Amino acid sequence: MAGANFQLLIAEEALEQLRALPKDLRKRLGKKLSSLEANFQGDIKKLSGTENKYRLRVANHRVLFRLAGRQIQVYANKDRKEAYE
Repeated sequence: MAGANFQLLIAEEALEQLRALPKDLRKRLGKKLSSLEANFQGDIKKLSGTENKYRLRVANHRVLFRLAGRQIQVYANKDRKEAYE
């Protein structure tokens, strides 16, 4: 999938979670999301037991998303301790 452009969609709930984070972490997440959208690169893992659900690791945070064709649908951004509940 490297080298392919994707469309990044962020759910309202995930946007609210992002806005609540410290500015420096928001910047790091923004850079990682841009890299994910442009090249599908980063510390990405498919979530076991799910279909088309993945996580992007950024420090102690996890960006949870679905992959639907060429769309990356971000549905949550959580601390790693809360991400998989």
